[in-house]
Amino acid sequence: MTGRPRYVNVADMLTWGRFRRSAPRLAAAGRELLYRSGVGLAYLGTIRADGGPRVHPVSPILVEDGLYTLVMMSPKLGDLVRDGRYALHSIPADPGEDAFYLAGRVRFPADPGLRRTVAAAFLAERGLDAPPPGFHRQTLVEFLVDTGVLNREDQYVTWAAVTPMPESVMSP
Repeated sequence: MTGRPRYVNVADMLTWGRFRRSAPRLAAAGRELLYRSGVGLAYLGTIRADGGPRVHPVSPILVEDGLYTLVMMSPKLGDLVRDGRYALHSIPADPGEDAFYLAGRVRFPADPGLRRTVAAAFLAERGLDAPPPGFHRQTLVEFLVDTGVLNREDQYVTWAAVTPMPESVMSP
């Protein structure tokens, strides 16, 4: 696909489960790096309304075949609602450490059962018996994967859910 722009439809993006089945070693390394401290931790990059970047730490939660986070009412949530594009980057333990990166779009699952499952996983990962104040007001966000990158031991691995640009779009 050299020389052609990438065209990726949201429908072509993968849930974590489909990504894991498509690139199992990359997904396993990514899980390890996202959970290197025992709980999911990563930097979330979003796009502000003025087009500038915004970066905040988040707690990604891997449950069943999905990669989720819970987000409080904030500018970060506003960014995701307005423009669903994201970048998620593992938090390195030391400078020069291995790193894992995902990019794609988010969706907002409305299933109360899924919300309870993700919330229970969040609490269990942290050894909490009860949710922190305001926890029930956080919004469930699912990360759909378009691109995955792993930088480990001087190896750089890139994976993408690529769909070639239709010829009709490429023609003048």
